[in-house]
Amino acid sequence: MIGTIVNVVAIFLGCFVGFILKSRFPEKIEKIIMQALGLASLLIGMQMAIKTNNILLVIFSLVIGGVIGEIIGIEEGLERFGERIKRKFKSNNTSERFVEGFLTASLLYCVGSMAIMGAIKEGLSGNPDILYAKSLLDGVTSIAFTAAMGIGVLFSAIPVFLYQGGITLLARSIKDFLSPEIINEMTAVGGILILGIGFGLLEIKKIKVGNLLPAILV
Repeated sequence: MIGTIVNVVAIFLGCFVGFILKSRFPEKIEKIIMQALGLASLLIGMQMAIKTNNILLVIFSLVIGGVIGEIIGIEEGLERFGERIKRKFKSNNTSERFVEGFLTASLLYCVGSMAIMGAIKEGLSGNPDILYAKSLLDGVTSIAFTAAMGIGVLFSAIPVFLYQGGITLLARSIKDFLSPEIINEMTAVGGILILGIGFGLLEIKKIKVGNLLPAILV
């Protein structure tokens, strides 16, 4: 779990820096940061998605996972959670984009290949090196996200801790059943979800990426 703990600390530090810088950024700078992050998300998503060796399996996972997520209402649950946190901190000049920042950062940090493979590797071997590298990337990214979307990004550390920590603990218990092929397909599905995040950041199409999260495990 040490890799996930370091990751959470990196997000906290990045958000702290981003929050300081936010007041110095005019609206047009915030907009170009969002566009840059959107384009970067598309690139990352495409790089991950092409790792699949079975496109039909990816499609099946997305469809079944999406149905499960829609029934459960994962994204709606995340939104309600974000709204509750927002109300508690409303007196501290919370950004109007609180929930958007929380959702976007949570999903981006959780569905990437480094989150999955890093947590699995730590669970299987006790080596957190992938999560250390992810921590550096997330820390830098959280600076830009917080500067553009506000303090809601800080609370993305909660689902990151629960998600990655849960995968690490699960990997320890089922390490004999996870093959490189399975991890590749999980990575490809995660890449598709990051593409969805990119579309949202670029305001091309709002996709309920949260409700597609079960696809990674299907």
